[in-house]
Amino acid sequence: MEEFRKQFKDENPDNKSVAAVGKAGGVDWKAMSTSEKAPYVAKAEKRKAEYEKTMVTYNKKQASDGKDEDDDSDKSKSEVNNTEDSDDEEEDDD
Repeated sequence: MEEFRKQFKDENPDNKSVAAVGKAGGVDWKAMSTSEKAPYVAKAEKRKAEYEKTMVTYNKKQASDGKDEDDDSDKSKSEVNNTEDSDDEEEDDD
């Protein structure tokens, strides 16, 4: 789709519609044969595998960091309380 967007932009420089690009890309995709689609499908499968691997790593990290989330929550609460305190001080000055 990246290549198509560049080509479409070159052919239609005045077009600012994302929907028009998507529709034109869909028309071209449907017109392609299975063999023409193969490199794009392979690229998508490779990216999906990389994404899934990254997500597994991310989820493991989140599970191991779960114990530390309580500490982060307390920090956030204190930051919120500090902000509220400073607002009260400003109101007292009026």
